Parts: sequence; C-alpha cells; structure tokens
Amino acid sequence: MDYFTLFGLPARYAINREQLVTRYQELQRQFHPDRFANQPEREKTLALQQAAMINDGYQTLKHPLKRAEYMLSQQGFDLSNEQHTMQDTAFLMQQLELREELDAIEHHVSPEMALNGFSSRLNKMIKTRSEQMEQQLNAAEWSIAADTVRKLRFLDKLQQQVEQLEERLLDDC
Repeated sequence: MDYFTLFGLPARYAINREQLVTRYQELQRQFHPDRFANQPEREKTLALQQAAMINDGYQTLKHPLKRAEYMLSQQGFDLSNEQHTMQDTAFLMQQLELREELDAIEHHVSPEMALNGFSSRLNKMIKTRSEQMEQQLNAAEWSIAADTVRKLRFLDKLQQQVEQLEERLLDDC
C-alpha cells in the first residue's frame, strides 16, 4: 500500500496536513506495539512492521522534499539511491558561489547581518524552486520535476549549513 492510500490522501503534492496528522494519530493508536503485547509473536511482529510503515509514511509525507521524492519514486525515479550527476552547469556554478559566500560570512565584519541577507536570498530561491516543482509534479512532468528536486536537495543542504552557522554565531555571542 502506498503512503497516500495509507493516510487516505489523494496522490498529489499538495496535502491536507491536518488530515495527515489526524490519520497518523489514529493509525498509531490502532497499531501501537503495546496493544499487541499479549498477542502471539507473529501478531507482535506484524504490528511492529505496520507501526514502522506508518512512521515512515508520516515522515515522508509531512516533509515537502521527501514527499516529492516519494511521488517520483512511484513513477520510477529513485532519487535517494541514484548516482545521477547534475548536468546544469550554471546551477552548479551558482551553488559553488553560494557555498563560498556562506564560508566567507563567518569572517565578515557583521556576520549576523550578512547571514540574514544570505538566508533571505536562499529562502527566495527555495520558494521559487518549490513552486516550480509543485507545478511540474501536478502536470506529471516527472523527469523535469526530478531535476528540480535534485536542485532543491542542493538548496536544502545549503539551508542546513546556514542553520549550523546561525547556531555557531549564537554560541559565540
């Protein structure tokens, strides 16, 4: 059973988060391993497997990038295990420049201000790419959406590095 069906959601990118959370809680109660403590081993094992699938499905669908990757995997694009190299050299050059800029921020005269500006620009890039991805997924443009997801992965990783730098700067205060 696919995750969308498991949670009673239509198989599209935009989801009802409230419905996801509500159904997740219902399924968790129904298949919680404690409810099967006095059952035979086979029943306990099945409940554990079901609980694991429910947790995995919830984590996948609640995170926008993971949800997109999951939708693409259902169309034969396994982005989590691929060794696909990015062909868009302009995008790769932009990523190198952004990483260099982020590395330099720590030594900036006013690192907090520089990081805020960088973070704001990065958030706009992520928002633009996310909107593109959603349109591509809705239009079933799978290979184009896969390329956009690959680019969003770069931006997501860069966002994580921004957050790590924010924490370091806060610790230094």
